Amino acid sequence: MDLDFTDDQSALRDTLRTFFEKESSTAAVRAAEPLGFDAALWRKVVDLGLAAIAVPEHLGGGGAGFVELAIAAECLGQSLAPVPLIEAAVANDLIASLSDAGSSSSGERDARLESLTARAVAGELLATLALRPATGDLARLVPAGAVADLVAVLRGDELLLLRQPDRGPTAPGGAVHNLGALPLADCPIDTEHALVLARGPAAVRAHRRALSRWELLTGAALFGLGSKALDIGVDYVMQRKAFGVLIGTFQTIQHRLADNAVALDGARLLSYEAAWAQDENLPTADTSATMAFLFAAETAFKTASEVLHFHGGYGYTLEYDIQLYFRRAKAWSLVAGDSRAAYAQLAHRVFGAAPTPAPAPAERAG
Repeated sequence: MDLDFTDDQSALRDTLRTFFEKESSTAAVRAAEPLGFDAALWRKVVDLGLAAIAVPEHLGGGGAGFVELAIAAECLGQSLAPVPLIEAAVANDLIASLSDAGSSSSGERDARLESLTARAVAGELLATLALRPATGDLARLVPAGAVADLVAVLRGDELLLLRQPDRGPTAPGGAVHNLGALPLADCPIDTEHALVLARGPAAVRAHRRALSRWELLTGAALFGLGSKALDIGVDYVMQRKAFGVLIGTFQTIQHRLADNAVALDGARLLSYEAAWAQDENLPTADTSATMAFLFAAETAFKTASEVLHFHGGYGYTLEYDIQLYFRRAKAWSLVAGDSRAAYAQLAHRVFGAAPTPAPAPAERAG
């Protein structure tokens, strides 16, 4: 089994690591709070073509795959880059695929969709995906919804594309405050001006596939976050002393660091396996994406939490970088909702619905 990157993928990883280390320092991450969006950095990400890297070349994209996007997401996670690359990449892929398939029934709507797709792929418009079906006329807690121009949202059995006026880097709107400094927003649905991307079972399938791709990329980002948090922890315990000795010599700390390193290796493997499954269009791709996301979320938070505790009381102060990773390790996964419900749904998808328990036998009379 060959798990190595190709030469091109290795070069991409090295380039993006250098880019994000330079452009997304912890000082830049702090400066982007509380909204969690750096417009200047986003423009540089767009210029690199990262948000359209998985869009087919004939539609103006890079023609690469989700393994390459997972590499970009991992590098983003390591630097906590305050840009909605994952959301934009998933939304661009979704919109482009449906536009290319000609899902719309009206020629005028086809022309509008083609125009919006071209502008989103070119980076002129920022697109995102509502992870949850709409509730009435509102899409709740949309990732990047506070800065996005376009929102793809499932409402009933229709997949809609909303054009949000007066939103973007210069006029963020409807932002929901959160400790993870994410540009979340509740987005109203104007059905009169919304474009229908797909209807019926096709719409539900398209949204489910887009959601699974968001899961695998967020899992890769969480792995990157966790690996950087581990590096911060190793560096700190090799400097901090207690009782006259380095705390890194304490066996309990060594065991925890080793356990986290092993778990992160597993998260990395799951993330890239899920990305490969998407590129190969395997029937298990969506399930693999959910597995990768849930395990990476659990592992990243455990790693960041333990490293924060290694810092003692210092870890909770804003001056130390580990709190940036700790807060985002929790917040990034919570965007998708309750992990316990996700685990239950995953079990049903893998093993089938739980059998209905047989009614208890009635007690015998007398």
